[in-house]
Amino acid sequence: MSLVPFDDRDGWIWLDGQFVPWRDAKVHVLTHGLHYASSVFEGERMYNGEIFELRAHTERLFKSAEILDFKIPFTVEEIDEACKQACEKNGLTDCYIRPIAWRGTEMIGVSAQQTKIHVAIAVWDWPSYFDPEEKKRGIRLAHALYRRPDPATAPTDAKAAGLYMICTISKHAAERDGYADALMQDYRGYIAEATGANVFLVRDGVIHTPTPDAFLNGITRQTVMKLAKARG
Repeated sequence: MSLVPFDDRDGWIWLDGQFVPWRDAKVHVLTHGLHYASSVFEGERMYNGEIFELRAHTERLFKSAEILDFKIPFTVEEIDEACKQACEKNGLTDCYIRPIAWRGTEMIGVSAQQTKIHVAIAVWDWPSYFDPEEKKRGIRLAHALYRRPDPATAPTDAKAAGLYMICTISKHAAERDGYADALMQDYRGYIAEATGANVFLVRDGVIHTPTPDAFLNGITRQTVMKLAKARG
């Protein structure tokens, strides 16, 4: 399968308040966010011209930044509008949206209080997280190599880049063994989530889902729960 790299595509990316050509949206190799994972992000989807739970995603982005001890230099309203503009600018009405905020290049130590905070928003066509044929057969899960950390050891309420390192390791191992994804436990050994999705279980006609006290309370998760409750 031929892959189109994400740095060599047509289109526009919203970067620090303005649109730049896709291939020009770059950062320096000594960016703090790259070395110390001082970055937070969101994953959103637009369906038929409407971004699903846009405000909730943007507010979580800001909350994640606050947890990682930095302030996004835009308002929630400005980021909401930039997400919409990015979709329009790229001519997309059904797409994936990736806002990300990170510490820049001014400092490269553990302490980086004087770094500039950057924000980018990229959008692209990404139809399904899992292969459609795999979804028809049923998603097969392996056991993850790592557990979700104790909230006392990591900022588990933030959608922070550093928390996904163990997800990549675990998903790669699962795929090598022929599985689609890995099921992660929390630090106590309870079922938590998959590497990039929340988990629901149906037992005797009743829907169950883990309590998100050591992993993200997904926005889609919350919507599924609302829909299920509304239908009894």
